[in-house]
Amino acid sequence: MSGTNSPEAVKKLLENMQSDLRALSLECRKKFPPVKEAAESGIIKVKTIAARNTEILAALKENSSEVVQPFLMGCGTKEPKITQLCLAAIQRLMSHEVVSETAAGNIINMLWQLMENSLEELKLLQTVLVLLTTSTVVHDEALSKAIVLCFRLHFTKDNITNNTAAATVRQVVTVVFERMVAEDERHRDIVEQPVLVQANSNRRSVSTLRPCAKDAYMLFQDLCQLVNADAPYWLVGMTEMTRTFGLELLESVLNDFPQVFLQHQEFSFLLKERVCPLVIKLFSPNIKFRQGSSASSSPAPVEKPYFPICMRLLRVVSVLIKQFYSLLVTECEIFLSLLVKFLDADKPQWLRAVAVESIHRLCVQPQLLRSFCQSYDMKQHSTKVFRDIVNALGSFIQSLFLVPPTGNTAAANQAGNNNVGGPISAPASTGMLGIGGGVTLLPAFEYRGTWIPILTITVQGSAKATYLEMLDKVEPPTIPEGYAMSVAFHCLLDLVRGITSMIEGELGEVETECTTTEAASSPTQSSEQQELQSTSDQLDTEIVSRAVWEEMVNACWCGLLAALSLLLDASTDEAATENILKAELTMAALCGRLGLVTSRDAFITAICKGSLPPHYALTVLNATTAATLSSKSYSIQGQSVMMISPSSESHQQVVAVGQPLAVQPQGTVMLTSKNIQCMRTLLNLAHCHGAVLGTSWQLVLATLQHLVWILGLKPSSGGALKPGRAVEGPSTVLTTAVMTDLPVISNILSRLFESSQYLDDVSLHHLINALCSLSLEAMDMAYGNNKEPSLFAVAKLLETGLVNMHRIEILWRPLTGHLLEVCQHPNSRMREWGAEALTSLIKAGLTFNHDPPLSQNQRLQLLLLNPLKEMSSINHPDIRLKQLECVLQILQSQGDSLGPGWPLVLGVMGAIRNDQGESLIRTAFQCLQLVVTDFLPTMPCTCLQIVVDVAGSFGLHNQELNISLTSIGLLWNISDYFFQRGEIIEKELNKEEAAQQKQAEEKGVVLNRPFHPAPPFDCLWLCLYAKLGELCVDPRPAVRKSAGQTLFSTIGAHGTLLQHSTWHTVIWKVLFHLLDRVRESSTTADKEKIESGGGNILIHHSRDTAEKQWAETWVLTLAGVARIFNTRRYLLQPLGDFSRAWDVLLDHIQSAALSKNNEVSLAALKSFQEILQIVSPVRDSDKPETPPAVNVPVPVLIGSISGPSLSRPFVRTDSIGERLGRYSSSEPPIVTDELEDLNLWWAAWNTWYRIGSESTKPPITFDKLTFIPSQPFLTALIQIFPALYQHIKTGFNMDDLQKLGVILHSAVSVPISSDASPFILPSYTEAVLTSLQEAVLTALDVLQKAICIGPENMQIMYPAIFDQLLAFVEFSCKPPQYGQLETKHIANAKYNQIQLFAPAEWVALNYVPFAERSLEVVVDLYQKTACHKAVVNEKVLQNIIKTLRVPLSLKYSCPSESTWKLAVSSLLKVLSIGLPVARQHASSGKFDSMWPELASTFEDFLFTKSIPPDNLSIQEFQRNESIDVEVVQLISTEILPYANFIPKEFVGQIMTMLNKGSIHSQSSSFTEAEIDIRLREEFSKMCFETLLQFSFSNKVTTPQEGYISRMALSVLLKRSQDVLHRYIEDERLSGKCPLPRQQVTEIIFVLKAVSTLIDSLKKTQPENVDGNTWAQVIALYPTLVECITCSSSEVCSALKEALVPFKDFMQPPASKVQNGES
Repeated sequence: MSGTNSPEAVKKLLENMQSDLRALSLECRKKFPPVKEAAESGIIKVKTIAARNTEILAALKENSSEVVQPFLMGCGTKEPKITQLCLAAIQRLMSHEVVSETAAGNIINMLWQLMENSLEELKLLQTVLVLLTTSTVVHDEALSKAIVLCFRLHFTKDNITNNTAAATVRQVVTVVFERMVAEDERHRDIVEQPVLVQANSNRRSVSTLRPCAKDAYMLFQDLCQLVNADAPYWLVGMTEMTRTFGLELLESVLNDFPQVFLQHQEFSFLLKERVCPLVIKLFSPNIKFRQGSSASSSPAPVEKPYFPICMRLLRVVSVLIKQFYSLLVTECEIFLSLLVKFLDADKPQWLRAVAVESIHRLCVQPQLLRSFCQSYDMKQHSTKVFRDIVNALGSFIQSLFLVPPTGNTAAANQAGNNNVGGPISAPASTGMLGIGGGVTLLPAFEYRGTWIPILTITVQGSAKATYLEMLDKVEPPTIPEGYAMSVAFHCLLDLVRGITSMIEGELGEVETECTTTEAASSPTQSSEQQELQSTSDQLDTEIVSRAVWEEMVNACWCGLLAALSLLLDASTDEAATENILKAELTMAALCGRLGLVTSRDAFITAICKGSLPPHYALTVLNATTAATLSSKSYSIQGQSVMMISPSSESHQQVVAVGQPLAVQPQGTVMLTSKNIQCMRTLLNLAHCHGAVLGTSWQLVLATLQHLVWILGLKPSSGGALKPGRAVEGPSTVLTTAVMTDLPVISNILSRLFESSQYLDDVSLHHLINALCSLSLEAMDMAYGNNKEPSLFAVAKLLETGLVNMHRIEILWRPLTGHLLEVCQHPNSRMREWGAEALTSLIKAGLTFNHDPPLSQNQRLQLLLLNPLKEMSSINHPDIRLKQLECVLQILQSQGDSLGPGWPLVLGVMGAIRNDQGESLIRTAFQCLQLVVTDFLPTMPCTCLQIVVDVAGSFGLHNQELNISLTSIGLLWNISDYFFQRGEIIEKELNKEEAAQQKQAEEKGVVLNRPFHPAPPFDCLWLCLYAKLGELCVDPRPAVRKSAGQTLFSTIGAHGTLLQHSTWHTVIWKVLFHLLDRVRESSTTADKEKIESGGGNILIHHSRDTAEKQWAETWVLTLAGVARIFNTRRYLLQPLGDFSRAWDVLLDHIQSAALSKNNEVSLAALKSFQEILQIVSPVRDSDKPETPPAVNVPVPVLIGSISGPSLSRPFVRTDSIGERLGRYSSSEPPIVTDELEDLNLWWAAWNTWYRIGSESTKPPITFDKLTFIPSQPFLTALIQIFPALYQHIKTGFNMDDLQKLGVILHSAVSVPISSDASPFILPSYTEAVLTSLQEAVLTALDVLQKAICIGPENMQIMYPAIFDQLLAFVEFSCKPPQYGQLETKHIANAKYNQIQLFAPAEWVALNYVPFAERSLEVVVDLYQKTACHKAVVNEKVLQNIIKTLRVPLSLKYSCPSESTWKLAVSSLLKVLSIGLPVARQHASSGKFDSMWPELASTFEDFLFTKSIPPDNLSIQEFQRNESIDVEVVQLISTEILPYANFIPKEFVGQIMTMLNKGSIHSQSSSFTEAEIDIRLREEFSKMCFETLLQFSFSNKVTTPQEGYISRMALSVLLKRSQDVLHRYIEDERLSGKCPLPRQQVTEIIFVLKAVSTLIDSLKKTQPENVDGNTWAQVIALYPTLVECITCSSSEVCSALKEALVPFKDFMQPPASKVQNGES
């Protein structure tokens, strides 16, 4: 009031007052003098007050009665002008608050009079208002009088006054209550003892109230009285009153001053006792009234509801409920029940409209609703008010659709529709895009032909009523169509919005409180107690609150859902639909948060159903709905209302046509824009409220799956769904509207699953479980048909997994477990996606940056890799291919960090089986190659064995040869790696081994691993060897070959790394095991011819049967093992059972050598040769002179092995280095005693003997398939002997020699097959030895050399050797027989080469060169050994002669001419040595049997029965003759001179032979044929000369010699006689023809011989000449004389010379004798 208190204001007031008084006095001067006087005295009074007092205003107030008096008098004049002036002056005084209580009373009285006189009514009201508002001086009766005054003015006839008075009343009433509020405010700090009130008093005494409160009380009480049409207690003087006005005033008081009623018991009492009964009483007409019921039906006529009162009552009720609910719980229950009743369909439309508006007012007050719920619904015997309200709204909405509109609304209905330009119900054709020619549709609800427009009525969240505000209307207004529906619709929306925001807000608070208390409780221990206390309080309150929240939701969800579903179905407006969906969504979310599963699922189901086309068969929805919603009927207000099923005739734009996802293909279904809208809501729900969905994920996802299917979205990489085309059936038809939406939907879908990373673990599990069960359904559907399956679930599982990598552990097992099942599905597309998802997850899991990283979290790494391994049990090749591609990618990206995951990864490669197709094996193998080339160093050494196993298993795959071969290459690379990093690997393995050993001991089990006792590193090698060993017996030859080479190369190259003891395992478990298997396979292999290997691969004839292919393997294996035995002898021999191993090896060599396969047998011998070249290091002192071929010096051998190992950084305790040290030192190491060595060699000899005797023994029967050993084999066999002999010569005895001989003989006898002969025999005419024959001779040569230098006891073997050789010599004329085999002989082929191609299967060799060489050897040997005792005793010479007799007797019949020539020369050589020896031993008789043999030999040769060939040339003949001559010379030089040492018979035989030889012509007949007989002139001459020579031997020393001479002479003379006779005879017969030249020559020779003989006889001592001889000589003479007639001059001259010596016989006999005697 500073404005009115300031001095200027006061001064102004005084001036104004004075001027007012002056004006008054002026006005009243004439008519009203008293007034004028009063005014003037007033002026004086004012002036006096102003002069006397400092506090002018206070003084004025004190004297106000006097000051005001003039003006009151002025009003009393009832003169308008004066009255106005006075009222204005009074108002000015009031406004300065200078009116005292008495003055105020006076003023009011004066105003009353004016009112009764109906003067200045408006001014009166104004004055009252000013009086009451400016100060509080008016009380009690004055106040009541002022109020009544206003009321009275309100009921005047004048409209303006009327309204102004109404406004003033309202203001005055407000002022009264405001004063009370101010008073309370002033007294607030004074604590009062509350006055106890007796319980029985029904009217509270007012005495306890303060003044202002008392006024207010009285006023309010009278208002109630007035509305109730009773007399007022306090407002005396009221004449009339309207209920409507009374109710409005009550409402404004209740609304504006609730605290008055709440703070003061007296007022509360008024509310309870007066207001509520009043309201209830006034409501009765509305309650009883039923629209459309005839009056006669009820006993008393029912008062019709009256709109103004009813509407005002509802407003009062609204205020009561809103403000005083806590006071009036019971009363409110009645009000609310009434409200609900007003919504009934039989109430008038306007009543329903205002009732809905009232309810709307409640619905925007969630706290109030909450109170209802607490006070009624949660109490045991109370009405479920809150539930009823919601249900009533639901029924109300339903009734609007179902009940035909009646009465006045029909017109409105009509009107409402006119602007659409169509009938009441728009034509219901699905897919109508516009109605009535493109006119845009009004937003509306349309259901079963009922069309209700949606009106925009309020801003959401505020209940701005239309009809509750129509205070001026007396008649009920017409309610436009759709209004009630729109309000009801908003009620629902606001209700949902309010409840949810309230509960969620409180929930949020509770949650934050919990977290804060938890946080707070940790730091201090001391304050624990109080905190526990506070926490428990909180918990209590929370429990209470939660109960309320749950009750609220439980009470309202059924009704809400029923109504919202119906509206959703009926809505044709996008915005309305959006709101409905939003409401359903928020409810679903709220239920979810509160854990109310049934209701949550029901709301979600509703949204889901909205998303799908009508009547879409989706079992999840139907089933759940049935279960949760008790067969879809909700009990609303007692009656059961079916949940209205969606009508199929909605006016929605169809935006998509697609196929339903079902087992049986059905027709197409259509999606409308509303469906899409619902779908988006569903997505939104899942996205924002995923955490509370729990089990309803199933519903949500199932629906989304179907929608996605209908829209034709297909999964793409990473699981996101992209628009794709449906594979079968009519392809999806999408309008452009939805096309633009699809990417958005697809995006939201992806985001939905991305947001799963924010879900808590439990919710995440719900999501995963839902996806899994969806997927299971999709799998069931996809069984047994090739329809495109729904991949929604799989794709989304993948997406969910990918975004939740940070906590992958908690969902990995269910996720991958399910995907593995999908991978096994028969539908290929399903499978493919299962695998795609699984492999993507695994790859993502491995590359994800986990915390802690995978390298430190092995368990997680194994967990991630495990499904990869599990995929191995699936047989579908496409899945396995995916699996392997995944492995490949993992290797490429994560290979270095796999660590403990290696066994799993390798296991996957290794799990590929043979039958799984080439591409799979190839991919798996690619992985393996990558591992071997790049990752061996990064993997734990314990995995190396797995790598070996896997590589080996690829070798065994028979799909693709190249892979098998390459895998063997990998094994070689692996072995190299082992070799290079041996030390590191060994250390790591030993460490691991120790750890495992310890574990095993703790558990008390035996450590079990392959090759156990060997150290782990050696075991690794053994595994490698064993794998290669398996590959060595693979069915495919190329694999066997490659594996074999690799096995032996690795053992050769890296074997030195093994511990010494491990060699035992290598020999027995690896090598011999392999040999056994190879031998078994080779012997049982198929002999069928293999046709060329498919396509254009030709198979060489040497490999065209399985048997031949196995032969190659056998060869390779045996050779490899033998090589190891050879090169690693120094390692193997110290092993305990070397000799046993040696025996086994020999046994293998033997069985191979005796196999019926040339290749194998030959190779076996090669291996035999190889192991025989082993030289045990011996002491220098007793090193034998070994042939250089056999002696391989040890240092070279060791050097070759030590090459790689010396470069190695680490040396084992028993390493090769040490052994090398020993070898290289000056003193050679002593390996083992020679005795053991000898045993080894004798074992080898026995094996050799068995091989030899078995292989060369001729078979009993022959047919096409008889196996005959080949020449190279036999050659190799025999070539082994010399080497072997070096080791066993010390013990080699006659028995052994016998055995050897048998083998040599048999070997040489073996024929060769005709197809091989051209290769073995250079040509038939060349005299060349085959290598076999060479070998045989070499063997014998070695033997005889050994015997030569050997001790005495060995020399008894000479004869045996001679026998052997002589047997070979015989082959020249009589080739050996091989069993019963028919052979063609080469000799026969000499003249007709054509026979080379004769059909004979077998060709005997050309034995001539061999026999001849043998003969040369015999001669040589004999020359060396003729004098040996054994040679003499065993009649070797006789045997030689006997043997030579055969070719010599055959002579020209010999297969080869050279044979008999060589035989002669050999005989001559042998005799030249042997005869002296024979003479030496003449007395012993050891040679007795030789002489006849020799004689026969000479006889057979010199006078052979064989005819020389026709084509023999003269020169040839002469050469042959010269040979004969040589023999005679031998006789003359070597035999006859020693006749006395030679048996007589023999000499006689010789003489006879010479005689026979010296005569030219045996036959006396002369035929043409004889011309051709070539006479051996030289030979005859030689014989003759020899005869002559021995006729005149002068040096007769013994009678023996004389006897030879006499014998020779007589023979000679006899022969001469014969020749001459024959000549004469022939000459005579021939007549003029000359005789043949030979005969002429012969006769000349005889004639010359006769002359010579006579000369000789003359020279001889007479006593030496037998008389008989002379007689014979003289007897020749007549014969000679007869020859004189011959015509040949040569003969004549010879005859002349022969006759001349006879002159010496022409003497008288006596004298002759006498002379002779003298």
